[in-house]
Amino acid sequence: MTTHEDYPVPETMKAWVLGDPGELHYVDKPVPTPKKAEVLVRIDAVAICATDLEIIYHGPPALIEGDLPFNKNYTPGHEYMGTVVALGPGVDEFKIGERVTVEIHAGCGQCKRCRQGMYTSCHNYGKNYGDVDKGHRANGFTTDGGFCEYQVNNINTLVHVHDSMSDEEATLVVTAGTSMYGLTELGGLVAGESVVVSGPGPIGLLGAAVAKALGAQPVILTGTRDNRLEIGKQLGADHVINIRKEDPVAAVRKLTGGKGVDYVVECSGAPNAVNEAAQMLNRGGKICLAAFPSDSVPVDVAYLVRNNIYLYGIRGEGKTATHRAEAFMRQKRFDATLIHTHTFEMDNLPEALRYAKDRVEDAIKVVVKNRHAVPMVAAAE
Repeated sequence: MTTHEDYPVPETMKAWVLGDPGELHYVDKPVPTPKKAEVLVRIDAVAICATDLEIIYHGPPALIEGDLPFNKNYTPGHEYMGTVVALGPGVDEFKIGERVTVEIHAGCGQCKRCRQGMYTSCHNYGKNYGDVDKGHRANGFTTDGGFCEYQVNNINTLVHVHDSMSDEEATLVVTAGTSMYGLTELGGLVAGESVVVSGPGPIGLLGAAVAKALGAQPVILTGTRDNRLEIGKQLGADHVINIRKEDPVAAVRKLTGGKGVDYVVECSGAPNAVNEAAQMLNRGGKICLAAFPSDSVPVDVAYLVRNNIYLYGIRGEGKTATHRAEAFMRQKRFDATLIHTHTFEMDNLPEALRYAKDRVEDAIKVVVKNRHAVPMVAAAE
């Protein structure tokens, strides 16, 4: 392991670990050591995702040692950024002292999907322990994550962060990357095409922003909260529809001269979301599913078939979409900081989680920071 005197690496760190469902403990853990093709990241800031809440309170989609993540000394959290402070053997792609944000997934690199660049669909997902160690990593899902002070990352998961970007903004790159991945899978070339984004959560709001940055026209955002929809307008949505005040399908049809849109990016996870999305489309249109309902839902498959509608599901922020999203954010094509609403210290994580879970003060993106990150914020701003 290569280190530098300007960035001393301690032997132990503070980390949150998951006990029983909903139970977190702040403990001392050894600082991990990077292996080949890995670096050690000093975590400066980490955003809370709805998936973190699912994991902490219910377990899936986390998979620790092949099973539920409870009482396994496991640290959740995945939307983090920080500073490279140590290099594993042979690493020269990054330098100590560089600011980076991270993707979640580093596939095994040897299965069919990884070799196709679909590492978020790695066939060896979760096989990273004991005698079944295939080299797969998904930080905060199948390995330790970011609610701590230091974490190991594969170099393939790192994205350079420009100094003009604050720590808080850098934690949002992965969220924008998920939105970018969805639009990539729908075809990528959306300039001049019409797009509906349903659900103004973090991914939906940045989905509207990315779609507009890619040249989509018009971009229509649907949701239930006027204040969220207003943020969507600031991020680039041409039209917003409050589905509690009007029928979203009829409103989309009206805005498109009765034809419907070319694409729908579904970010709400609502029970009837797929059927409504299909009805918003013109024939031959495409739907990207970026959220999932909590229960099985009925889908009118006959309508999809009759109208030649394509349905895509995405996992995470694959195909290096985070790099493209960071480029847009670096170029100030949209202001992702509009969705950052609250900041807490790492040792106050339970309160930060409460704000995120209960949407206290209409929290959207809640960011947690380690104390050592304070000087870096001043430098970035």
